[in-house]
Amino acid sequence: MAGKLWARQIRKNKIVADAVTACDKASWQEALAICCRQMDIGVPMVLSRHHQDWDSFSQTRFLPEHFLEPVRFERLEVEYFDPEDKARKKSGAGVQD
Repeated sequence: MAGKLWARQIRKNKIVADAVTACDKASWQEALAICCRQMDIGVPMVLSRHHQDWDSFSQTRFLPEHFLEPVRFERLEVEYFDPEDKARKKSGAGVQD
């Protein structure tokens, strides 16, 4: 089962809009484009630092300068959730003694 990508627009430390879509962790940029369409904003430029954050933390953030057109938020946060990971953590699977 695929995980989910949650994209949220942040202004003054509050979520002003968000979108969620199913995705595989490797295809997060396609899911980001879907979320951006749902929120009616342009797709940001993905830089090497975004790839590094994604690979390390399964999340990244975009600032207004990463968009080609003006935006009305301070940052766009993007995060990946895998429901199977949560189920494994709850059941204790993968925990070593």
